[in-house]
Amino acid sequence: MPIVSAVRSLTAVNAPEPGRPPIRIDSPQNERVKEALRLRDRPDRDRLGRLLIEGYREVKRALDNGVRPADLFFCPDAFQKGNEPALVDRARAAGARLFECSERVFAKLSYRDRPDGLLAVAPQVRRALADLDLPRDPLLLVCEHIEKPGNLGTMLRSADAGGVHAVLVCDRCTDINNPNVVRSSVGTLFALPVVEVASDEAVAWLRARGIRIVAATPSAAVEHTAADLAAGAAIVVGSEQYGLTDRWMEAADLKVRIPMLGQCDSLNVAAAATILIYEAVRQRRAPRAVRPPDGPTAPGRTA
Repeated sequence: MPIVSAVRSLTAVNAPEPGRPPIRIDSPQNERVKEALRLRDRPDRDRLGRLLIEGYREVKRALDNGVRPADLFFCPDAFQKGNEPALVDRARAAGARLFECSERVFAKLSYRDRPDGLLAVAPQVRRALADLDLPRDPLLLVCEHIEKPGNLGTMLRSADAGGVHAVLVCDRCTDINNPNVVRSSVGTLFALPVVEVASDEAVAWLRARGIRIVAATPSAAVEHTAADLAAGAAIVVGSEQYGLTDRWMEAADLKVRIPMLGQCDSLNVAAAATILIYEAVRQRRAPRAVRPPDGPTAPGRTA
């Protein structure tokens, strides 16, 4: 049976739980659609305590990490890979209400150029510092005043790939529950411990636990490869326009720079964070004897 035909018969072939069959939506003016669209705006997200998760990988990663969606909107005509029906079943088993949408309705719901027919409404990610359970010599990423959701999401993706133990988002300019953060993180927002916290509270918390604060700044004397990132460390990056605030610069136990060897005098903040994370990964995978001693390096243009 063709994939689309199989999905269209989802209700008959994969019988939903009693009393919870998919509800068909053919009008973009449907109230459920309007409620979901409100979650694109931060005030409504915060008021309702919910967020949007669009895309197969993103919804799957959320489910894999214990997220229980309230609603799942799906459009069989937009499915691309053939794995979507099983994911719809998983969402239903997790307690989601199912809404089968026409292409016109899903086009209204989607915030992607090429939607793949899956969009969930789920509880917001809300964690506190007290929720974190860190190992010895943890690696953390601290993001201060990050303006663009795409940059924040990319840093979450890099943090997950590099085995970062927690991400602290300080003095937020964009919130972690922004749908574009979810998208650019490819759902790793749900795989990582991510905490929104004020800078003062974060600094005090890190100091109380003996975690070194490593500030990324062009004015540093030490290159990132000469800094010891194998011990417990919190790598701190700031906004592309202004860099880190004085609060973090004064709190830093160590300042590092990334050398710039061409005409460009800076890196995208997500690219810089990725480089620093993977330098920490390299050092943590190396024998202790070859790890750097926080020594200075030759001056030069830096990120």
